[in-house]
Amino acid sequence: MHKKNLRKYRNKIDELDNKIFILIKNRTQLIKHILSEKKFKNQIVDRKRINAILKKIKNRSIRNGIDPKITRRIWKAMIWSYIDFERMNFKKK
Repeated sequence: MHKKNLRKYRNKIDELDNKIFILIKNRTQLIKHILSEKKFKNQIVDRKRINAILKKIKNRSIRNGIDPKITRRIWKAMIWSYIDFERMNFKKK
């Protein structure tokens, strides 16, 4: 691949990363609101919901021609990162 093409594709990735960053910011704000509604620390991890999300992501990945291993790893990392965030920021009421 020529350096010019490589640079063009990397710039496109940078643009997407900027959009992802904004989405993560918005998701974090929603997580903060959800966390403020939780009364007990044991409400932070909902394994049934996590499994449902991962199953939905797998099916959506397959339908869209994306390797489900990639999307599963990304979503698991995101889910557990937010679980850690919630645990660190949980305040008893």
